[in-house]
Amino acid sequence: MAQTVQFHSADKTLRFSNKTRLKQFINSLFTLEKKSLSSIHYIFCSDEYLLQMNKDFLQHDYYTDIITFGLSGKGEPIEGEVYVSLDRIKDNATQHATTIERETLRVIFHGALHLCGYKDKKKEDITLMRRKEDYYINRYLKG
Repeated sequence: MAQTVQFHSADKTLRFSNKTRLKQFINSLFTLEKKSLSSIHYIFCSDEYLLQMNKDFLQHDYYTDIITFGLSGKGEPIEGEVYVSLDRIKDNATQHATTIERETLRVIFHGALHLCGYKDKKKEDITLMRRKEDYYINRYLKG
């Protein structure tokens, strides 16, 4: 059976201990959210790479830490691509006085939660998204 969670490098490589465990945990996140996962591809990249994607696909001219593309139709098992700027993660970790590991988990889980249907445009949606991120980060770190 093909891996449902895959990590790829565009122009940066994720340095993270025990990637296999992290992939298994991402699978369990979808199970806990009662969502069927077909596949999710995380593509790790630089600020410049993601800025170009933001311009090309979303017509946004600013840096972001993550762009998530849902590729499955309604009612189908979830399929998606999640582009993650490792440069932004590093800067955000410093800015928010947290570890790079914790910020990496936040962004990775954020992308998965978007594919599960969570939004982050309105204040109440952002609050729920942060609660979910924290829940999964703490659950993962407790191991």
